[in-house]
Amino acid sequence: ILFGDMIVFSSYAMQMIMSFLMLAMIFMMYPRASVSATRILEVLEAPITIHDGDITDTPSLGTIEFKDVSFKYPDADEYVLEHVSFKANKGDTIAFIGSTGSGKSTLVNLIERFYDVSSGEIFIDGHNIKSYTQKALRSKIGYVSQKAVMFNDSVVENIFFGDNGKKRDISKLNEILQVSQAAGFVSEMDDKEQTRIAFGGTNVSGGQKQRLSIARAIAFDPEFLIFDDSFSALDYKTDATLRKALKQYTKDTTTLIVGQRIGTIMNANQIIVLDEGRVVGQGTHQELLENCQVYKEIALSQLSKEELENA
Repeated sequence: ILFGDMIVFSSYAMQMIMSFLMLAMIFMMYPRASVSATRILEVLEAPITIHDGDITDTPSLGTIEFKDVSFKYPDADEYVLEHVSFKANKGDTIAFIGSTGSGKSTLVNLIERFYDVSSGEIFIDGHNIKSYTQKALRSKIGYVSQKAVMFNDSVVENIFFGDNGKKRDISKLNEILQVSQAAGFVSEMDDKEQTRIAFGGTNVSGGQKQRLSIARAIAFDPEFLIFDDSFSALDYKTDATLRKALKQYTKDTTTLIVGQRIGTIMNANQIIVLDEGRVVGQGTHQELLENCQVYKEIALSQLSKEELENA
């Protein structure tokens, strides 16, 4: 009888203790849940600041123009970009270089209207980007971000991800893989282009992710290509081979490249040097070596005088 009473007492005691422990957990979790819910509501209830225009389609002229563009983030006191002006025509390659924090990525983000300019205007195909619907504007642009994004799906589905109103042409897959220098490692995968990419691309290297991201942008068949430091994980040989193949494949596509390597951008039609948000140099590689001290310092930090002279 005593043993049975002890078992019953222990069972009831455990239930009471567990109840108090659950109550203590609720007291700890409730403040966290309350703060999280408040932050989520702040996002959901935030007013929309990017409004669509009326233009849904325009002739493909391939031109981008910045007119005295300045930008600062909401609630910030200082401008990230100040008085930036340039124009790119169809088929041109425009490159941006500068120290970390000089505003290079912010500049290309303005083209896709991730933010609206604080002053000045940006024109695509002769129209202010604010007059386009966001879908129409972004359907013109193939964008490769600094951090390559991979989805938990097959290689082919990752490459042909997205919709810009055009019918995707899977018959061009092999050509796209060749141009992006991804054909080699894809052919060595167990299921070739049907191989499944893990969530976040954890089963491929950084350079492989970048090449697949570039392949996705090419498959999009865009009017404009934007590469935001998208060659940084590639070795110099692959970088050079990819850019050469890309130039031939996208010769009628206007290309904007944000880069840190001189070798990546030196053959661009126009190089824009940024320093603390301002344009301090604008021209070809040779012109900037002669006229822009900031560019010359960046170039000499990466290449010797002999290499620059022979470039």
